[in-house]
Amino acid sequence: MIPEKPSLDALDAKWSARWEAAGTYRFDRSKTRSDVYSIDTPPPTVSGTLHVGHVFSYTHTDIIARYQRMRGREVFYPIGWDDNGLPTERRAQNHFGVRCDPSLPYDPSFAPPGPGGRVPVSRRNFIELCEEITAADERAYEDLWRRLGLSVDWSMTYTTIGARARRVAQRAFLRALAAGEAYQAEAPTAWDTDFGTAVAQAEQVDKEVPGAFHTLRFGSGVFVETTRPELLPACVALVAHPSDARYQKLFGTEVEIPLFGRSVTVHPHELADPEKGTGIAMVCTFGDATDVIWWRELKLDTRVLIGRDGRFAAPFEGLTVKQARARVVELLRGSGDLIGEPRAITHPVRFYENGDRPLEIVSSRQWFYRTLAHTDWLAARGRELEWHPEHMRVRYDHWVAGLNSDWLISRQRHFGVPFPVWYPIGADGRPDHSRPLVPTEAELPVDPATDCPPGFTEADRGVRFVADPDVMDTWATSSLTPRIACGWVDDEDLYARTYPMDLRAQAHEIIRTWLFTSVLRDPERLPWRHAAISGWILDPDRKKMGKSVGNALGPAALLDEFGSDGARYWAAQGRLGVDTLFDPAQMKVGRRLATKLLNVGRFVLSLPAPATTAGPSGTPAGPGAGVTATLDRALSARLRDTVAECTAALDSYEHTRALNAAETFLWTFCDDYLELVKERAYAGDRSAAVTLRAGLDGVLRLLAPFLPFATEEVWSWTHEGSVHRAPWPTADVFRVAGTGAADAPGAGGAAGGGGGPVGDDSALVLAAEVIAAVRKAKSTARVSMRTPVAELVLSGAELAADLLADVVAAGRVERVTSVPGGAARVEVRL
Repeated sequence: MIPEKPSLDALDAKWSARWEAAGTYRFDRSKTRSDVYSIDTPPPTVSGTLHVGHVFSYTHTDIIARYQRMRGREVFYPIGWDDNGLPTERRAQNHFGVRCDPSLPYDPSFAPPGPGGRVPVSRRNFIELCEEITAADERAYEDLWRRLGLSVDWSMTYTTIGARARRVAQRAFLRALAAGEAYQAEAPTAWDTDFGTAVAQAEQVDKEVPGAFHTLRFGSGVFVETTRPELLPACVALVAHPSDARYQKLFGTEVEIPLFGRSVTVHPHELADPEKGTGIAMVCTFGDATDVIWWRELKLDTRVLIGRDGRFAAPFEGLTVKQARARVVELLRGSGDLIGEPRAITHPVRFYENGDRPLEIVSSRQWFYRTLAHTDWLAARGRELEWHPEHMRVRYDHWVAGLNSDWLISRQRHFGVPFPVWYPIGADGRPDHSRPLVPTEAELPVDPATDCPPGFTEADRGVRFVADPDVMDTWATSSLTPRIACGWVDDEDLYARTYPMDLRAQAHEIIRTWLFTSVLRDPERLPWRHAAISGWILDPDRKKMGKSVGNALGPAALLDEFGSDGARYWAAQGRLGVDTLFDPAQMKVGRRLATKLLNVGRFVLSLPAPATTAGPSGTPAGPGAGVTATLDRALSARLRDTVAECTAALDSYEHTRALNAAETFLWTFCDDYLELVKERAYAGDRSAAVTLRAGLDGVLRLLAPFLPFATEEVWSWTHEGSVHRAPWPTADVFRVAGTGAADAPGAGGAAGGGGGPVGDDSALVLAAEVIAAVRKAKSTARVSMRTPVAELVLSGAELAADLLADVVAAGRVERVTSVPGGAARVEVRL
């Protein structure tokens, strides 16, 4: 049924429902691994709403999924929701007006007060609220992804807090623990005092903040510049570069620190920068990551000064960092040890990527995965992986080379995957961390806060054992998405058919977190063969668009205005690895392209279908039989070349190049070929009818990965089944049979025998130039396109008789004069 007035309105809802009902994108698990194309797609963080940046990058992945499906691969394309971790906790706190207090008992009738409050609730109550809000967010996310046309298998959706993810994460942890790859240690760690948790190196960012250099006098004549004078009570040494002549005589001696009446030793160390400040630095426990290195390598004392709440111990007990700094400066002025006034600067300071205050370094007991011991094979894995674009590998290489600590995986939070560990209580009444109690893999998942270790009962809790109170960092779970999605724990058959995966698709800013940690978690092999790295979306000020920046735009209104195909067109115009400016004008172009596809489809399919002709020996001819006209053969050649270009581009993960090639063909097909051949088509010419349908068929398949709704709509008017399960057109089927026929895209070969290649598209190019000159002349004269042309003069160009007839009919030309020789020129006389 071909509608009288086809429209894009409501196509996304119509086809999303039909695809789901028909199981169009359902994974067929009977296929062997060699037939499967397996995709590891990022589980978006469920903490509010998606924005146009998500539409951008997830469309890139879906284009590849749709292409591979049409190429005959069985595509394994699940999606997950990343719903554990700090963003979810913060959203639950703000939305429900609560804060978690693990010491409180569970209240089954608790009703949250709503935004604005901070009512304490038990851990179990808090987790229930987190689950409630993530469930609602996940439904909204799924609705948007369906509307956008993501061809994922919704029956295989997972969450990073679900039972399957907990089993995988805890199983991987127990195996790492048994192998010595996971370990626990009391160590200086970066700490966010607002969130009350340790933060890994990969989650730290530098922010430019105002500060001041303070010049302090140590002893009788050593001057040290510092931005953190409040850490003087924690000073345990001074360091200078070994080659710095200014301090050679001081190495190994002691100097007195200001105010506090004690001395520290001066040490040489390569990390001291002779060009920074006075060239000598104080080592405090702890001001930054370099202090930790100096402390560890020089085997210095520890003076704990700042607590986990961000407040100072003696001698500035209870003061905040800002208050302690003001007090120390006041005392230094009084003692005369502050030289001059503080000098204002702006400098980079370490923050948790979601935090509002600078990180502090405190000593705490944490879980780690060994990372520094594996940098060589991690670097080698980066070279094995096929990067798209290739230059993104540099970011991975730099991250591996710059690692300065093992991966800290524990968090002092509540909504996450708990460590499956308990500790026996020793005779001294304290937990014995050296003898952790663990469950068997068959018992997973467990929650040590409510479950008991083997051989113990609930009556033993707090008396004979205690639970590990921490949860895993969200990346400790997300790094396992290839195994979670592929069924590592509970579906060995699926795992064998889908792992290792073919594609990891993600944004470039999480190379150091998601991609790197996923590589780390499988030391035996790469989790995937290819990595497709999307860029960022930039706002009009060329700043990254995102929720944390505060400039993110929700996609719903844009989808309402431009349609899903319009939004996907804009997304596909952004190349992998390139930051792209948000541009609604491109969505408008995409909507116009999708509308054009509907209209040309209606026109072509409303024409009489070409009659079946007999091939050699009386057998029915193939779908392309009867393409004899010069113009039709040239269009077939153009389509053949376009198919080859699109195929090569998508095989190289260059979706923008493929879209541009397919779009160019569509406009040529509509604006040039269709106008030139229209009269023959109306007259029932078989060659024109066959070529029109072949051209439409080809362009529908080529554009299907990009504009899934418009292409499916047109396809449905004359086909059973989905265009997204139809085979991708191949360039080698465009051959000429003994009757001069060219096969239609997707056909299995030429009809009949004999013949040769279609040739090139030069006749189409020439005819298009002539008809363009005719249109220009009429437009300049401001007359109707239906106005006859009195004479068309063609110089230096010869058109085949049938091609000239098409030009004459399309341009309403009354007389043609050919002038042989000379430069090619077209003259139009009205």
